[in-house]
Amino acid sequence: MSSGFFNLIFPDECRLCETPLRGFSRIPVCSDCLKLPQPIQAAYRCRGCGTPFVEAFPLDEHDLCTVCRESQVNFDAAYSFGSYEGALRELIHLLKYAKVESLAGPLGRMLLSAAPADGKFDLVVAMPMHWRKRWERGFNQAELLAAPIARFYGAKLSRCLRRSRYTKAQASLGQQERLANLDHSFSVKKRAALAGKRVLLIDDVFTTGATLRAATAVLKEAGISHVSALTLARADRRRYDGQSQTSSKSVARAARAASTGTLDYVMRRNSS
Repeated sequence: MSSGFFNLIFPDECRLCETPLRGFSRIPVCSDCLKLPQPIQAAYRCRGCGTPFVEAFPLDEHDLCTVCRESQVNFDAAYSFGSYEGALRELIHLLKYAKVESLAGPLGRMLLSAAPADGKFDLVVAMPMHWRKRWERGFNQAELLAAPIARFYGAKLSRCLRRSRYTKAQASLGQQERLANLDHSFSVKKRAALAGKRVLLIDDVFTTGATLRAATAVLKEAGISHVSALTLARADRRRYDGQSQTSSKSVARAARAASTGTLDYVMRRNSS
């Protein structure tokens, strides 16, 4: 076996902190970096959409944010594991864009830790991809994350929701463009079997919630009685200063260095 092919199958360097990996693993991230993502810790949350806030003033006496007060949110509850930044953001990008499917395991466990323990769901539905986009990527990351969630609840992993047209990437669009981009983008199969069901809708990232709202609208039009959303990460609205955060690679290196006694070396490397 050539060294190039061997390193492709068993990577020799962590994709986050660039330290050598020990042992054989198909996950190209060291154990220290996999421990970096932490659950969202927020003093205040919107009761409707689950958005975390650093202060209470965006919430009314019912603990609802402006978006929920204006009835723009149509899902019944929302849960997320962590903030879409730092190591968690990098791990999600490795899964989606670098096609590191082996990361679905550890990321799925993070997602499961955020799932409501007392939830009652008939169906678990992964956010669908258009067939063309799925063909380009080779898999749907939401389905990979949803499989262990369905097993946890003993619910069926359903493909009742489908993307009916190819759309632009939401991340590149503004709020109004996102809404227009999603118009008529979802459809439902086997509507008669969905009446009264309770659904847990799975996606990787909650940014503005436009995609989740569009999917929820179609599900409820088909007779679904309850839709909860569960995402691995969500855009964090607790910070208002707009300052850039320390890169996840720098954080990963520093965390790794603190455990190996090489912090001085890493600090010199990051400043070079």
